[in-house]
Amino acid sequence: QLQLVESGGGLVQPGGSLRLSCAGSGFTLDTYAIGWFRQAPGKERERVSCISRSGGSTYEDHVKGRFTISRDNAKNTVYLQMNSLKPEDTAVYYCAADRRFTNVPVCVPRDMDYWGKGTLVTVSS
Repeated sequence: QLQLVESGGGLVQPGGSLRLSCAGSGFTLDTYAIGWFRQAPGKERERVSCISRSGGSTYEDHVKGRFTISRDNAKNTVYLQMNSLKPEDTAVYYCAADRRFTNVPVCVPRDMDYWGKGTLVTVSS
């Protein structure tokens, strides 16, 4: 069974850091573009970042300079390093895999083929 499993969420104070992991189970992630998305209570799901097969990456404006996406193909895992966290970063974070548009880090939600179940990040003092 093909699965994506997120981990690393939790409660952190404003200004703190977390590293989220997205592990592939039943398939290898290195042939997919991988995206991180988030959904805050009462809001639409939004893209946070995307990484292509070759390692090219994109970020939404509100996380640029604070978040870093990376992939470790040997561990079949994609990471999202989140620094300088703000209360508005509070959300459930999801990773997703795109098997078709893999060479450019676009990660359009409707094109993603597999989704994880999410991990909750809460930024609060």
